[in-house]
Amino acid sequence: MRKTPFHLVEMSPWPLTGSLAILTLPVGLILWLRTSNPTLLLLGLVLTSFIAFLWWRDITRESTYQGHHTSYVVSGLKLGMALFIVSEVCFFFAFFWAYFHSSLAPTIEIGSTWPPIGINPLPTFGVPLLNTSVLLLSGVSVTWAHHAIEEGKYFSAIQGLTLTVLLGTYFLFLQYGEYAETTFTIADSIYGSTFFMTTGFHGLHVLVGTTFLLVCTIRLWLFHFSKTHHVGFLAAAWYWHFVDVVWLFLYVSVYWWGSYKYSLIKALIL
Repeated sequence: MRKTPFHLVEMSPWPLTGSLAILTLPVGLILWLRTSNPTLLLLGLVLTSFIAFLWWRDITRESTYQGHHTSYVVSGLKLGMALFIVSEVCFFFAFFWAYFHSSLAPTIEIGSTWPPIGINPLPTFGVPLLNTSVLLLSGVSVTWAHHAIEEGKYFSAIQGLTLTVLLGTYFLFLQYGEYAETTFTIADSIYGSTFFMTTGFHGLHVLVGTTFLLVCTIRLWLFHFSKTHHVGFLAAAWYWHFVDVVWLFLYVSVYWWGSYKYSLIKALIL
C-alpha cells in the first residue's frame, strides 16, 4: 500500500531503449550524408517513433486510468518540465554564442566581413517572415486551446489544438522549401554551419512540439484532460511557447540582422 503521495515509477525499458534509438539518429544522419545510405537513419526514426508511442501509452495509463499523478506528482512534473526548458535555453545559447562570436568580429579567414564573401543570405521579408507569422499565430491558437480546456469547452480546445498542429506542420513545410532554395550549404564557412545548425535544430524542436501537441489533441478527443488536470497539455504548451520565443530571437539575429549587414555591404560595394 502506498504511504506517500508521490508516484514511484516501476522499472521501464523505455529510457534505455529510447536513448539507444535516438543515438542511431545522428549516426545515421552522418552515414547518410557521407555514404548516401539512409538505412540506419530510417531505422532510428522508426524505433524512436515506436518507443515514443509505447512510452506515451504507459504515462497515459499512469495518469488517466491508474490515478498516480496526484497534486504532488503534478508539481514535480511541472518543475521537471521547467528545468528541461532551461536546459534547452542553454542548448540554443551555445549556437547563438557561436553565431555572434563569428559575426561581431569576423576573422581574416572569412574575409573580415559578415556574412562571408560568397554567401548570399536568404531574404528577410520572404519565407522567414511568413514562418514568423505562422509560429506567432500558432502561439495564439495553443493559448486559445489552453483557456478552452480550463473553461471546460473541449470542442473549442480541440479546434485550437488542431489548428496549432496544422500550423506547426506548415512551418516545417516552409522550412524545407527554404532549405531547398539556399545557395549555400552547411559546409560553406562558419555562416553555413551556424545557420543550418541553429535553424535545423529549431526545426527539429518544432517537429517534436508538433508531435507532442498531436498526442495532446488525441488525448483531449478521448477526454483524458479536465479543467483541473491537464498537466500533459500544459507541458506541451510551455514547450511550444519556448519554440516560438527561440524563433523570434533566431529571426532577428540570423535572418534580419545578418541580412541587414549583407545589404549594407552590398550597397557600399556598388
